[in-house]
Amino acid sequence: MEINRELWDAIYHGDSARVESIVEQEIASGVDAVALMNTTMIPALRDIGEAFSAGEVFIPEMLVGAKALQAGMDLLEPLLVKEGNEPIAKVCIGTVKGDLHDIGKNLVTIMLRGSGFEVEDIGVNCEIEDYAAAVERGSRVVCLSALLSTTRDQMRPVIDYFSNREDVKVVVGGAAVTRNFAQEIGADEFGEDASDAVRAVRSCLGMAA
Repeated sequence: MEINRELWDAIYHGDSARVESIVEQEIASGVDAVALMNTTMIPALRDIGEAFSAGEVFIPEMLVGAKALQAGMDLLEPLLVKEGNEPIAKVCIGTVKGDLHDIGKNLVTIMLRGSGFEVEDIGVNCEIEDYAAAVERGSRVVCLSALLSTTRDQMRPVIDYFSNREDVKVVVGGAAVTRNFAQEIGADEFGEDASDAVRAVRSCLGMAA
């Protein structure tokens, strides 16, 4: 299936109404939902993420683009379920104890869902028990977010808690987190931004970027 340029453009520029209209037309025509998602929708979101990493677009543009993609995914979801398509894997995400900032977390959540993952968003100000419960519900990767330098140290006890679980990986990220800090506290992966967080999660699961 070739890329749907009109749909790609609508997602990239955050036009949710146009995305819904195009996807509805595609569904009416009997589109292969998985093919549409893989050839056009996910690549559009990935391109936004790459533009963000390059400093060509900023958080507001990423948010509206991600929300536009989600509008289309909401329409495709019944088809995907009907066809028996399973998510790549289940992951959970939350901001660490003491941190109430959720813009970055929300953006990563949308990016991961748009990339085919089932994501349990456990919210803000999360305790170790919150992450542990999500793992018991099936999450294979735990994503920790921190905006503040005063809260990023709360990542360490969560990582220590899962250190003996070979079946659970921990990804860290956020404005206060650097690659060096992630290595220092023993995280399995570091996401530099929302787009890179998808790569980090895939890496933890042994998947190509």
